[in-house]
Amino acid sequence: MTSEQLAPCDKIFVKPPWQEIDTVLLDMDGTLLDKHFDDYFWEQYLPEHYSLLHDISVEEAKSQLLARYHQVKETLDWADLNFWSRQLQLDLQELKLRINHLIGVHPYVIEFLEHCLRAGKKLHLVTNAHTGTLEIKLEKTALGPWFDRIVCAGEVGVAKEQPLFWERLEGMLHFDKTRTLLVDDTEQVLFSAQAYGIAHLLFVARPSSRQRVRYSCHFPSIEYFKELLPL
Repeated sequence: MTSEQLAPCDKIFVKPPWQEIDTVLLDMDGTLLDKHFDDYFWEQYLPEHYSLLHDISVEEAKSQLLARYHQVKETLDWADLNFWSRQLQLDLQELKLRINHLIGVHPYVIEFLEHCLRAGKKLHLVTNAHTGTLEIKLEKTALGPWFDRIVCAGEVGVAKEQPLFWERLEGMLHFDKTRTLLVDDTEQVLFSAQAYGIAHLLFVARPSSRQRVRYSCHFPSIEYFKELLPL
């Protein structure tokens, strides 16, 4: 929900060895889609409505909500619309629908998906997003048909930040982790995938069009998927 803070690092970039990759796992928010929608929703739009409900300032509402978000970070509750709707007494699905015009696909995503399919790669969307959020975003972006399968963390039973997620996912999708590429905008997710043994990992350094680029100190980084396309 909140933007991940990374220490300034120089860019590391190594083009994936496509001949050694059969499966591509792609995160959704911040990776394929502009994270501005999510940052705005959780950090501004929802606090505004929470402040009206409780007759407090937006600043106080934001402070309270950020503390509550932090309590469930890296768990399934983090992105669970039903959980937050119950906790906050607000209909989060309805609130997200009201600002769905802010949902946007990052540049060069479609070209990258086309490249992967032409190269015969298996494509899977793998997200921590709640099914309600996924439904809104797929309806808005029409990205669904590009993927062999779409998996939400709720279906797996743990969040992507846990190595157990990748063990269970491998059992569901039957990929070879030594011949799999994961692209994600969250370092902790990449660390957990690395711990499980996924061989090829890429960090998205420009998850939001409204935030500064921040490269990973630990993983190869891209700003746009254009960097992965043939010249």
